[in-house]
Amino acid sequence: MLYDASGQPIYLFDKEKGTTPDCYGACAEAWPPVFTDGAPIGGKDVRAALLGTSTRTDGRRQVTYAGHPLYFYAHEGKYQVRCHDVTEFGGTWLVVRPDGTPAP
Repeated sequence: MLYDASGQPIYLFDKEKGTTPDCYGACAEAWPPVFTDGAPIGGKDVRAALLGTSTRTDGRRQVTYAGHPLYFYAHEGKYQVRCHDVTEFGGTWLVVRPDGTPAP
C-alpha cells in the first residue's frame, strides 16, 4: 500500500473516472485530498511515471497516481488502514498499491 511521508495511507475513490476530482464539501472534509505545491515526489515504493496532478475547482493542485486523484482519510493515524473498501459519498474508497491499482 502507498503511504505519505508521515505514514498516512493513501486512497482512491472509485466513483471518480479519470483524473478529475469529484470529492468536495463534506466529502473532502472526511477524505482530504492529497495536495502539492509543485511536482509531486514519491517515496521508495512510488513509481514516478504514475504521478501527476489535477487542478481542483478552487485552483489547488491535487496529486494523482495512475490516473486517480488521491486522498487521505481524516480519522486515521500513522500506518492505520481503517477505511479500505468503505462505501461513502456515492462510491468506494480503496487503498492504493504501488502499481496504481486498488488493494484487494
